[in-house]
Amino acid sequence: MALKKSQKSLKKWTKQKWRTPSGKKSSETGEVYAPSSQIKRLKSTPKGRRKLAAANKKKREATRKGKQHARHGLHKKKRR
Repeated sequence: MALKKSQKSLKKWTKQKWRTPSGKKSSETGEVYAPSSQIKRLKSTPKGRRKLAAANKKKREATRKGKQHARHGLHKKKRR
C-alpha cells in the first residue's frame, strides 16, 4: 500500500535529526529545536546567526510567559 502525501511528510520529518543549536536540552537553555541541517545552514552566515538568535529570544520570552510553543519564525512557509 502506498503512503499518502501527509504520511510521507511525517515519515521524512521523523527521520530528521532535531536538536538545539548548542546541542543541550531546550529546557536548560531555552533554545529552539530545529533540524540539524537547518541549524548548520543558519550558523554558517551572519544573517543566519542573527535569525537564530532572534528565534531563541522569542522562544525564551514565550517560555517565561508559560507558553509551550513559540512563534519564532524558523519554520515559516512550512505546512504543518
